[in-house]
Amino acid sequence: MGHSKFIPSLFLCPQIKSMKKSYRLSKFIIAATGIGIALSACKAPVPKDPEALAEYRQNNDKYEPTNRKMYSLTTKVDKYTLRPVAKAYVWAVPKVVRKSLGNMIATMNEPVVFFSDVGAGKPRRAGDAFARWCINMLGGIGGLIDVAKYAGYNHHDTTPGMTLASWGVGSGPYLFLPFLGPSSFRDAGGYAISVGLSPWNYVPRGYGLISFNWSYNMLGVISTRADYLEAMDKLQRDSLDPYATIRSAYTQQHNAEIKALIDDHRATTPAWYLK
Repeated sequence: MGHSKFIPSLFLCPQIKSMKKSYRLSKFIIAATGIGIALSACKAPVPKDPEALAEYRQNNDKYEPTNRKMYSLTTKVDKYTLRPVAKAYVWAVPKVVRKSLGNMIATMNEPVVFFSDVGAGKPRRAGDAFARWCINMLGGIGGLIDVAKYAGYNHHDTTPGMTLASWGVGSGPYLFLPFLGPSSFRDAGGYAISVGLSPWNYVPRGYGLISFNWSYNMLGVISTRADYLEAMDKLQRDSLDPYATIRSAYTQQHNAEIKALIDDHRATTPAWYLK
């Protein structure tokens, strides 16, 4: 993954499509904490009623009591911390500038997408990610302008967790990681891998690069939260059970992304080259 570090849980849900932007290292640390909590948690009782049992298996949420506590904690912290910061960001920064900064964050994450695609054995997807990185870094002023999109290289997300899924690794139980949101044992392991894949975790000290890395990570968090202020407020306001809605949305979106990765059998050579 090349996106997200202190990710406000709710953004990782699939309706809220951009769950992965730039904050790896702390993501991994918190993910490990979340897994430890889940492992030690009291499991939800397995229902005996056939219909309830079918729903229980479909949800794949045997740690639901603890997951719901983590969800509640995250939303409370977000309400008094990140949400006000995101609202101030939207108020103070013009939309066109926010969009450019979002493009930069996505471009900075392309190396993680590239290596994840290589690991999944998808050379065409990897080539697209590499092309996006080169074009946007050079022609897009460090990624501020998504020039690659106009050249036919559209953005796509591939994470180490998705790569593991393409190898046949099972997801394990659903997890709601504190301050990170919807995940699973497999995807939490993918966070650890993404730490090693992101070049921004290897910046040398000095020359202001460490400060840049921290600024980049925090900007990614705030930008992602700002993008979905209205969507998250609407979800909290209108959904009878926001936790269940997020769980369902995340599962459906993530499964769809994994299927798209596995089913992508495009030739390595772009179609325009063969004409």
